[in-house]
Amino acid sequence: MSVKKKIDQWKRYYEVSDVGSISRRYFVMNAFDGALTMLGVVIGAFIAGALQPIMIITAALSGSIAMGVSGISGAYMTEKAERTKELKELERAMLTDMKNRLHHKSNQFAIVFAALVDGLSPAVAAIIVASPFFFAMNGYIQPETAFYACIILTLIVLTTLGIYLAKISDESMIKYGLQMLGVGLITAFLCVITAILLGGHSTL
Repeated sequence: MSVKKKIDQWKRYYEVSDVGSISRRYFVMNAFDGALTMLGVVIGAFIAGALQPIMIITAALSGSIAMGVSGISGAYMTEKAERTKELKELERAMLTDMKNRLHHKSNQFAIVFAALVDGLSPAVAAIIVASPFFFAMNGYIQPETAFYACIILTLIVLTTLGIYLAKISDESMIKYGLQMLGVGLITAFLCVITAILLGGHSTL
């Protein structure tokens, strides 16, 4: 089968399985979680006086792997259970075996697609947020500069997710963008307060 035919087949499975709405929810929720989780790690390290690039990168990569594996496996098992149940109910209603038919193949595609979106979105978001520390580790920028760049990137990621949600719902992009931005700022504030209460010293 040619690449074009395979892509057309996947598009057909995508439409039949109606995995689009589910994957959009997975994408936004988990990218949001990944970005904010990494922001919390970076702020905690900064307040604790342990803003070492190698430590941040290690935490980012380890956390991304953990979120990726957890997301993929969790979503795979969940989607598989739900779609298997739906398929069996359809088979009972139609009194026929649906295996290897379009609906069955579409469900198999949806399970894998949703699992990949669920696992990769938080991992990618976390890596994007932590990316300035790759430059700091190689001496291109100072760790403090990487810290502030990390905060800016987090706010950009959150605002972008808000705009994406606004386009889906056909609502105000400014409203959704500001709401997501506000959540990011509140999260940053709470992380700072928590780190200080635990004995850190803010130099913000």
